[in-house]
This record gives sequence, C-alpha cells and structure tokens, in this order.
Amino acid sequence: MRFRIRRQAGTPVVPYPGDPAPALDEPTREPEVAEAPLSAHEIELIRASVSVVEPLAADMAVYFYAILFARHPEVRAMFPPGMDAQRGRLLRALLRIVDLVDDPENMVRFCGHLGRDHRKFGALREHFPAVGECLLDSLARYAGPAWTQDIAAAWTKAYGAVADVMISAAEQDAKTRPAVWPATIVHLVPCGNGIAEITLHPHMPYEHAAGQYVSVETPWYPKQWRSYSPANAPREDGTLTFHVRAVPGGSVSNALVHRAAVGDVVHLGAPMGGMVLDAAVHSDLLCVAGGTGLAPIRALIEEVARRGGRHQVNLFLGARTGAELYGVDDMLRMAQRHHWLTVRGAVSDEYIPGIRGSLPQVLAEYGPWYQHDAFLSGPAPMVTSARQTLMTGGTSPDRIHYDPFDIPVLTTP
Repeated sequence: MRFRIRRQAGTPVVPYPGDPAPALDEPTREPEVAEAPLSAHEIELIRASVSVVEPLAADMAVYFYAILFARHPEVRAMFPPGMDAQRGRLLRALLRIVDLVDDPENMVRFCGHLGRDHRKFGALREHFPAVGECLLDSLARYAGPAWTQDIAAAWTKAYGAVADVMISAAEQDAKTRPAVWPATIVHLVPCGNGIAEITLHPHMPYEHAAGQYVSVETPWYPKQWRSYSPANAPREDGTLTFHVRAVPGGSVSNALVHRAAVGDVVHLGAPMGGMVLDAAVHSDLLCVAGGTGLAPIRALIEEVARRGGRHQVNLFLGARTGAELYGVDDMLRMAQRHHWLTVRGAVSDEYIPGIRGSLPQVLAEYGPWYQHDAFLSGPAPMVTSARQTLMTGGTSPDRIHYDPFDIPVLTTP
C-alpha cells in the first residue's frame, strides 16, 4: 500500500517542524499533497481503537517490545539497554500518526522524517514487517473485545502506507548522505551553572543550516540519542559548537558536560528542523531565547550577519535570576558590532536593574510584533506561552517559528 502523490500548484510552502531545511542556494519546491489511502470509515475505526487502548498505552508499549524482542531477537541491538524513554517515543509516534491520519500531506512529511531519522538506528526494510506484526498483536491484545476484523484490516492498511513512506524516504536519503557522522571533540569549556561549550569537528562534510538541531550519541551510552542545536552558523572549517546543560538524570548531557574530553569521538545524526532564516518573510525579526535555547538563536543571528545584516533583529533573553541569564554578555558584544541587532534581557524571579518579568510578559509590553517573523527557543512552557502572547497580539501563527519539544523527531507543535 502506497500513498499516491499529486502536485498542487500555487500553494505556499510552510516549513514543517522536523523537516530538514532546503539548501540555502536551492529554490523551495512546492509541497506535494498526498491523497488519503484510508476511507473516512477506516479513519474512524483507527481512532476509535486508539481511544480504547490509550488508558493502557504504557502497558501496551511494554508488551510490544517484549514480543518484538522475543520473536525477533536480532533487532534488540538497535535499542538502548534502558527502554523507558524508547517506550515513550513509540507512544508519541503512534499518537502523532493517528492524529495525522486524515492529513495525508503532513502524514507523508512526518513519516518520511521518521524514516530518514531511523537510519541512525540501523533500521532496514526487512525490519518493518516484524514491527507491524507485533504492533497489531499488541493493539489487539489491549483493545480486547473491541478489536474486530474491520479494525485489524484498517490498521494493516494504515501501517503498510506508513512503512512504505518511511522505507522510501530512508532509501532515498541513503543515496546522498551517511546515516551517522563521527565527530571529534576539539574544544570543551565549562561555562558554569552546569553548562559546557563543546566544539566538534565531523570526520566527513556535515551540511546544516543555522537554527537546525542535531542528535548526538556518546560512546558511554550507545543507542541513546539526544538533540542539541549548534550555536553557530555554518563555518568554513566545518566545526559545530554546542551549549550543553547537564540535566538531572540526563545520562547523555551529564556525560558531555562532566565526562567528555578533547579527543573523544561522538556520533551525529542528520541535521533536522525548520527554524531556519529562509522561513522568514518579513525583514524584521523577533528572537526569543530562554536558557540554552539561545544556541539556535545565536546561530540565526550569525547567519543574518553572514548575509550582510539585511534584517533588523530584536533579541529577548529570559531567565529566572540574573545568574541564569545565559549568554547575555556574548550577545551584547555582537550588538556592539552590528547596528541591526538589539538585545534585551529579562529576569522573572529576582529584583535587579533592568527588565523584570517573564519573557511572554515582556513581549506583550514591548509589542506588537505582527510585522515580524518570530523565532522562539527554550523551555517548552516558555515557548508555548510566548507563542500565545504573540498570536494574541496579532502575529500570524505561520510567522512564529520554533522546533518540537522533548524528543524532536516525534513531537511537533
């Protein structure tokens, strides 16, 4: 079963979170609209079955991986030793696919993105039937008497379409680039507050756009990938600098901040994300960053400078306390060099000279921003609240750019 694709002319391109950005010198193609492979009745059956199993979703995920590894032990090596996070990814992907089941264009984009990203795990065409078999058996077990032959047929058809898109996207991607890039740590500087500035040099050319994010695997925790945004626009020497905060309980972040050293080799997944400068329509930009969310914003500002400062940029940095107002000195130095950049810092939980309040409050005070493209990066609650503030002030939702939260490959705004 395949999605059928037709060309729809004259439709504006809106970057889809998680899609790789087009090369900067390539024209943006018109989107492709897919005709739904499922009937309205089949979509209704799938959504009804999900509503039945959703209260038992966590148990279903445990059962799914148990039977997958028991029936197909050869796939176990593709997964990390600890499976808690992986089970969550499965559920989010499944729910996202069900959410998009009547939106075939975004379904194709999302599943194509999943297929390309799964290359770094070693996923192959022959693995998909095994996963489909175990997924349907798990759904049938936890749906109980609600599971019918019609529901099974609808799920079989839907999974076949999803697998087809993922396989095709992965095989096309494999023709032009590797699945992973080894990269050596060439510079590492502790920055205080549990943050380290880490510069990597990929062993092979690594093309990315300012504002994208990159998944990283360390040698100490194989198969555990975490996403970080380079804090720089593309450089001639190919290096990438990340600002990593050690998160409590975060094995990858703590390894990078406290264990890694110059000379260690990590692995990078393909660059992802649509929060890129080419997505902007207006010449005036609003950039909002909380914590280490400054990294992709800093990269975007570097990119504006690389292009000759053709945008006016208003940057707002936010933190709870002055000590946590990360990177403000660096950005103020950039503002001294570039007349088109204005920097403001806001602190919400401490009385200090300057602007006080949360970033959404400060944005409302300094707005409106409806004639700007807005780029948001930082903690999910901050981004969500800032987005709502901007839309309330008249900013069009398609002019607000940010990348998915938590696990970017599976979660979209």
